[in-house]
Amino acid sequence: MGKRIWVHWVIMALHVVAIVIFTRGFLLTRTELPFYSNCSDVLQSPCSFSVNENQNQNQNDTVDQNQQRCWSKPAIGRLVIIVFDALRFDFVAPSTFFQESKPWMDKLQFVQDLAAKNASSARIFKAIADPPTTSLQRLKGLTTGGLPTFIDVGNSFGAPAIVEDNLIHQLAKNGKRVVMMGDDTWMQLFPNHFEKSFPYPSFNVRDLDTVDNGCIEHLLPFLHQEDWDVLIAHFLGVDHAGHIFGVDSVQMIEKLEQYNSILQKVVEALESQSAPGGLHENTLLLVMGDHGQTVNGDHGGGSAEEVETSIFAVSFKNPPSPLPSEFDTSSCGLDLVRRNICFSSIHQLDFAVTVSALLGIPFPFGSIGRVNPQLYALGAGTWNFEDSVGNYQNKSKLEEWMLNYANVLCTNSWQVKRYIDIYSASSVIGFSNEDLLHIASMYAKAEEKWSHTTQKLLLHKKESHNELLPALRRQIDLYSEFLASVAELARSKWTEFNLKMMGTGLGIMLISLLIHFLAIKKVKEQYGFSFTSSGDSGISFGLILSCFMVVIRACSFLSNSFILEEGKVACFLLATTALVKMRYSIMKKKMILEAFVFLLLITICRFTIEVGLSKQAPSSEFMNAYPSWMLRIAAGFPIWNFVAEALPVVALILLAFLLREAISRSSSKGIWKYIIMGTNLSYMLIAVHWASESDRLNLAWVLKGTGRSYIPRLIYAIGFGQLLLLTFNQLFSKRKSSDHSNLLYIKTVAMFSAWSSTIIILLGKQGPWVALAFIIGGYCIMRLDNIELDVKDGGSWNRMLDPVPVTQWSLFAVCLFFCTGHWCAFDGLRYGAAFIGFEEFLLVPQAILLTMDTFGFSLILPIFGVPFLVACLGQSEKGKKFILTRLSLVYMIYGLIMATSVTATIICVTMHKRHLMVWGLFAPKFVFDVAGLILTDVLVCLASHYYFSQVEDDALQDLSTKK
Repeated sequence: MGKRIWVHWVIMALHVVAIVIFTRGFLLTRTELPFYSNCSDVLQSPCSFSVNENQNQNQNDTVDQNQQRCWSKPAIGRLVIIVFDALRFDFVAPSTFFQESKPWMDKLQFVQDLAAKNASSARIFKAIADPPTTSLQRLKGLTTGGLPTFIDVGNSFGAPAIVEDNLIHQLAKNGKRVVMMGDDTWMQLFPNHFEKSFPYPSFNVRDLDTVDNGCIEHLLPFLHQEDWDVLIAHFLGVDHAGHIFGVDSVQMIEKLEQYNSILQKVVEALESQSAPGGLHENTLLLVMGDHGQTVNGDHGGGSAEEVETSIFAVSFKNPPSPLPSEFDTSSCGLDLVRRNICFSSIHQLDFAVTVSALLGIPFPFGSIGRVNPQLYALGAGTWNFEDSVGNYQNKSKLEEWMLNYANVLCTNSWQVKRYIDIYSASSVIGFSNEDLLHIASMYAKAEEKWSHTTQKLLLHKKESHNELLPALRRQIDLYSEFLASVAELARSKWTEFNLKMMGTGLGIMLISLLIHFLAIKKVKEQYGFSFTSSGDSGISFGLILSCFMVVIRACSFLSNSFILEEGKVACFLLATTALVKMRYSIMKKKMILEAFVFLLLITICRFTIEVGLSKQAPSSEFMNAYPSWMLRIAAGFPIWNFVAEALPVVALILLAFLLREAISRSSSKGIWKYIIMGTNLSYMLIAVHWASESDRLNLAWVLKGTGRSYIPRLIYAIGFGQLLLLTFNQLFSKRKSSDHSNLLYIKTVAMFSAWSSTIIILLGKQGPWVALAFIIGGYCIMRLDNIELDVKDGGSWNRMLDPVPVTQWSLFAVCLFFCTGHWCAFDGLRYGAAFIGFEEFLLVPQAILLTMDTFGFSLILPIFGVPFLVACLGQSEKGKKFILTRLSLVYMIYGLIMATSVTATIICVTMHKRHLMVWGLFAPKFVFDVAGLILTDVLVCLASHYYFSQVEDDALQDLSTKK
């Protein structure tokens, strides 16, 4: 083991400690209190007043007579919840509600027909979710009534059971029989709560039908059975179709049309049994999405497309009675056939408490939502749009509904106030005293009016008949203002930032930078290296330029706009360094072609990033198959169809030829020959795999069923075998090389060959082009580094170390990250890559594949390719002594650049912890950067062991011989 490898391990340990401490301060989960609501708790509230009429009506209620009043009077007997994952609002609402009609609109025509024809019992809601909009967070938010926490995004591939109070727990606890079918995430969140369950695997995004067909198989039969109270069916087809093909695709439209047919059958089954005394006389149907999705099918962030979803509610009660017009905040418009359709808005935060109120069960202990008046009224059968102007035919019915709703809001407000008080007392930080006083003041005002005014009017109802309705309206307003204030406060200040831990983590990161710098300085001085060509201790222009580029990029993270355009910023900085190199090449009349090609490559990368990050770009199956922007453009012309199929294969052939030539020029003997043979075989298999999946070649019959997975798995096995072969060669080979630069060069080519095949197949048909771009860019950076060296000592190895090429290498890696269609957000992850070669979900192998797809060309290949900057500079007798030191310095500089950028990210998220975009932008950037830093440290340590040990052993032996 090399003497200097330990430095990289120490730095990695410091980074891990710093990131863990900072993350625990910054990405803390909300404190989950171990308390649960009980029916008896409501006796502690001031909301024990009940309506005499309610007691008289219990005998005639269609709700099960064995049920007893808990926190609220049960308004429905059964509940059917159909979840269409990633249901955009414009999937449900008429296209006339939007500025521009799209192909995916108006496909759920049956929903619009019901909303138009049965306005008093069917209503479309625009449901607003809180980011992050991953399925796990949304299901947690929907069932707990709380706000999601960002760190839970990491659990989306292995959701832990919810331990805090929630809607499903209350249903099971209070004797409700819950049946679930569909997405198996429900089973992970609620493992022991369902009477019956029919889960199906949810993470194979390429499978559009298995989960949906399972739901269909069980849903309709259960509608004719009596052994359930709440039925949940979670469909995934729309979400998966969006991820793979995009919203504007044939598959998406087919899925929506299928859902339209399913809903029609469900409503028909419910209506047929909704007569008095029927099974579904008192049933409420909720058709809803957990979140939306972008046009490209992504979700996870906080854009309008992602947070806006739908709830479609249908009540089968008859007849409905009035809802006060002041509580009807709906918006109306005409659909394509000139029918009037209205929709209301609801926050998903309000879902759990509203459903609890309708079912008559305790509200979840940690819920901070408000019982939504429109959904509550519709579910309770108290909505009549014929009398929406206030001319109520039955005033006593109106008073009864107003009192019921005021009573529910009283219980709702008391529950939220109880939770806020206990949370603030139990949590480390909680809310500020000023905020708590403001909340307490608003609640006291509402409670005082309830105790001293409203209830007195109710006790003297006959004498104060004209004053009762205004008093109830005012009472409801006070409770609503209190609940809205709590929700707003929670959204703005919910996250508990532990500033001490954040400061400690940041301090350790700064210490690691200092150690990094001192290690570079010590090694540089010990072996006489210099950043100047003259070897003196001055500051060179190259060092100033490199520092300036790193500082500018670090400062750009202070702006959310520059973070969104991070790829373009990296391209601009890289182009700036390329222009400086071009100036040198023109002045010295050397390597002008390399400088020009490098600038041209950067320009192509710039336009690739522009297209790849465009959220508004239309998505299609073809664009998914051909992520490369050049092939997307060519796809618009039929004459290019077969050319587009052939070009990636041509790129693979060219890539294989370059790797073979790179090895054969140096040495074709021994292990290196077998490494290249394995890579060539993998490239051939990739071409066969692409051909079998091509719609134009019609070769799908070649590999039927699970056979489609064999080729990718074989490619993975070959790549893993190549890495094992290189490892064994490193551990057991004792062959001494007299040409250290050549050995380093061969080992770098072999390592690139071993990784490339797996990374290319994961990236798809853009993979060979990106690999060629990586080789061309790396070659240009390496060659342009020789401008200074070629004019001194005949190009021999010297003690000058220019940091500009290392900086260019780092910036080029950042550009490749964005060129491959990734960005620093969870909707920038290409989940489909994890299922290449796998039909089912397996956490470990698919996490590895997703990591390789995300960081393959931005971290893995660049880090293992860094020795190109050393091995190709020149060869002389001095190279034997200093090649190890030079490579060690290059790796230290590369790691320092990466660590500096991540430290800047940490400083920025600390400064912007209360920024509006903290969870939508800054936090995802932080997660991607720290994950990239840890992966960089690990790869640098592994690369050090791989490249240094044999070279160092030979170099040390040479030194001892000369002594």
